[in-house]
Amino acid sequence: MKALSQRRRHPLAAVALLLLGLLVTGGLYAVANGANQAQAATTTYTAEDVSEGEKLFVANCATCHGIEASGTENGPSLVGVGAASVDFQVGTGRMPMAMQGPQAQEKPVQFDEEQTEELAAYVSSLGAGPSVPDSEYLESDTHDEEASANGGELFRVNCAMCHNAAAAGGALTRGKFAPSLDGVSEKHIYEAMVTGPQNMPVFNDTNISPEEKQDIITFLKDIETSGSPGGAQLGSLGPVSEGLFIWTAGLGIIIAFTIWLTARSS
Repeated sequence: MKALSQRRRHPLAAVALLLLGLLVTGGLYAVANGANQAQAATTTYTAEDVSEGEKLFVANCATCHGIEASGTENGPSLVGVGAASVDFQVGTGRMPMAMQGPQAQEKPVQFDEEQTEELAAYVSSLGAGPSVPDSEYLESDTHDEEASANGGELFRVNCAMCHNAAAAGGALTRGKFAPSLDGVSEKHIYEAMVTGPQNMPVFNDTNISPEEKQDIITFLKDIETSGSPGGAQLGSLGPVSEGLFIWTAGLGIIIAFTIWLTARSS
């Protein structure tokens, strides 16, 4: 009994307990994170999809990303970015880039849906990453006021500082910007949240659950369809911009009217 007590007081006992605690915590986090990601990651690809995707990649993407997608000085490695990242970047026309710049610009799509899926299949085969979301998380009901309200709260907390509270977009540093979300498809909104394109942070399913992402999509589609019943949106930048516009426009009208009166009197 005395020997056992002495072993418990060994100087390395605290270190061993700390390491054991870290291992257990890390293991539980990995299991929980994997389970959450699996909720919205259901896309599977065939060997033919991967093969055709590799051909497309070598012909169109390898110049910047390298033959094996390991990256070059002109483009990052794509190992582990997942199918969702490819589907978003290629599906919105941001990739392939027309020219180097602060960030990839949205432009007409260069590949059809089947080719985009094949490219996604090849890149996903290189390493685990976010998959294209399941359709059940992309359904939005703009008449669901509770979901829209919850989505609005989540959007204002996590997204509005860049995208504007009305999702109208905004300027960032060094020529970068957060784009307007008006007209963006449900799938691409979801994929942007789980992949973090450009300067956007990644919101995995531990940060924002698939159901909460669906609520955010519902909110965005709600404000998209509701329009601007109060008149011109003026960029949805808020009362400061609206007041400045009224002040500038009103002052301009007064000056123009004064000049007109002076010209008449002379």
